[in-house]
Amino acid sequence: MANTCITDGVLIKRYVEGNTAAFEILVNRHKDRIYGSVLNIVNDSYLAEDIFQETFIKIIHNIKRGKYNHEDKFLPWALRIARNMAIDSLRRKKRMPMVVTSDGSDLFENLFIADKSQEDIRIENEEHNELHNWIRMLPEEQKEVLVLRSYAQLSFKEIAAITDTNINTCIGRMHYALTNLRKFSEKNSVKVK
Repeated sequence: MANTCITDGVLIKRYVEGNTAAFEILVNRHKDRIYGSVLNIVNDSYLAEDIFQETFIKIIHNIKRGKYNHEDKFLPWALRIARNMAIDSLRRKKRMPMVVTSDGSDLFENLFIADKSQEDIRIENEEHNELHNWIRMLPEEQKEVLVLRSYAQLSFKEIAAITDTNINTCIGRMHYALTNLRKFSEKNSVKVK
């Protein structure tokens, strides 16, 4: 049976039964999304790596203690643990989060750049920097939903589980985040693509 056909719940059950390879499959399956969500919060690749490792240590302890009872909802559960650990770390360090991808590049810098002059690239970079500033100005709840939806590509149902809210609240927060970004854009005469 291919590893992609095995559910997270089955992998965890196998891990509890002593199959460490099952947990390795689970980690490899979700590491990019979990690491990326941590990096989006802390904006420091070294700190994100530490938190990522601490997250999986905590996950292992919780599974071994029998505290995992979410069946095939491993990713939202793991993301919630990672998010809480990242936020705790920020509170300790009092740092401002920034939206970046798992490879360290900016979430909104993944736009295609082709045959542009240096001036066009400079202007686009300024616009992207402005967008980052606007995202930082969003209320924390809106920023969180925007990151989880845009970067981690989670459904609103998964975001609701992670943030301990309901789906309608998450949809509303996303709507307000996008509305606020458009308002910032119009106010500053910058087109957000």
